[in-house]
Amino acid sequence: MTPPTTTILILILILLGATLFTTVSTTTPPECSPTNPETQTLRRDKVTVLMSGFSESRIPLLQSLAATYSLSPIVSSVLILWGNPSTPKHVLHQLSLNLSLSSSSISLLPQRSASLNNRFLPRNHIATDAVLVCDDDVQVDLHSLHFAFRVWERAPHRLVGLFARSHDFDLNRREWVYTVRPDRFSIVLTKFMLLSARYLFLYTCGGGARMARVRGSVEEVRNCEDILMNFVVAEATGEGPVLVGAKRVRDYGDARNEEEDGVSSVGLSGRKGEHRKRRGWCIGEFHRVLGRMPLRYSYGKVVDSVGEQGLCRKGGKLVFCDH
Repeated sequence: MTPPTTTILILILILLGATLFTTVSTTTPPECSPTNPETQTLRRDKVTVLMSGFSESRIPLLQSLAATYSLSPIVSSVLILWGNPSTPKHVLHQLSLNLSLSSSSISLLPQRSASLNNRFLPRNHIATDAVLVCDDDVQVDLHSLHFAFRVWERAPHRLVGLFARSHDFDLNRREWVYTVRPDRFSIVLTKFMLLSARYLFLYTCGGGARMARVRGSVEEVRNCEDILMNFVVAEATGEGPVLVGAKRVRDYGDARNEEEDGVSSVGLSGRKGEHRKRRGWCIGEFHRVLGRMPLRYSYGKVVDSVGEQGLCRKGGKLVFCDH
């Protein structure tokens, strides 16, 4: 007969083994098993769009944005990453049907969890080096998309975006903060972020235990996956992101929208002060766990044309002289 102390020890070892297995399975996603994108042949002349979706109230807008992206000749495919596991199956079925009827290049990919880290999974569906990660509440005209892609082609190792933020250090509180600076930036947001597919692999599969811990922080606060990607790319390149100008961008999810459209109220940024404070905490936590601050500042914006700066009086009004 097995002594009681031995039985207890065996049970403890079994539980520890189960815990270890669970940890490994969650920190090493199955998407890490395919070949590293750096060794794959990926198209360089087109872009794959990864659009995140979560709220059923945004489905009409999501369908419209996806259809618009699919019309671009530089878009290889549009993958809708549906991150709400609670959405009824019949709703997802109808959404998938509507998307497929809209364009054969649009696919719905329900995610296995609501994790924001899923935005950066290295997927077999991606056949292009360029990947556009975007939200379901930001409408960007195709001219601006094409210009941003041309800029990315000249610097494919860097992040290219339309929305910029900055990290800074508060000397009084002795902590990192998340802010907007008029003269510099170090972060571009996933409202519209162009990047190389290889960074999806680095984010999800690289960095060892420390990277797994900061991905866990993203899970904990349900925020900051975009900041972490900026850390990953800055660490790999030693350079900051590229900010490009756009002709026309409609941000339905911005908390400053005044109309009640049912879109801005469901966004993370709608938490205002709490949102900014939480993202400042993320910067500090990523720095602490990773042991370094890789973020680098960039300056200025890349534009596709320079208009007239001089003012002339025409029709009794001061207007740009080329108007």
